[in-house]
Amino acid sequence: MQTQSTIRILITGGTFDKEYDEINGRLFFKDTHLAEMLALGRSKVDVQIRTVMMIDSLEMTSADRDLIVHACRSSPESRIVITHGTDTMTETAEVVATYIPDKTIVLTGAMIPYKFGSSDGLFNLGSALAYAQSLPPGVYVAMNGRCFAAGKVRKNKLTGVFEEL
Repeated sequence: MQTQSTIRILITGGTFDKEYDEINGRLFFKDTHLAEMLALGRSKVDVQIRTVMMIDSLEMTSADRDLIVHACRSSPESRIVITHGTDTMTETAEVVATYIPDKTIVLTGAMIPYKFGSSDGLFNLGSALAYAQSLPPGVYVAMNGRCFAAGKVRKNKLTGVFEEL
């Protein structure tokens, strides 16, 4: 049963859900790891999960971002977490913020795939869920225990750290 406090989780792919192909030596998408991550984190948050797409954010187009906006807009929940690749997460956050001012939306991702075992993804997911429950309406990026408003954050490509503009 869906309640007022239900959080919609929209999956878009990114490093979060990548797996390693040992034969070809490359990363690929098979299926989301979100349910496993929530179980491992012993989450008690009421969530509804929807896979919108499974792509690398460097391959994301404006049409893909339109799909994300549509998914946010059509979700009955007022609180949403979006899993997303880190390379273009800030761009998507700005697009979503342009069209959806009345919901609390938090984008998060991982620098290392969850399946690698040393991923920051589990921590980032937990943080994003906490921020989605506590922040006022707006669009945010949550990475490495920090939260930034859309349009006021960038990924430092040299350090791999998200920082305020």
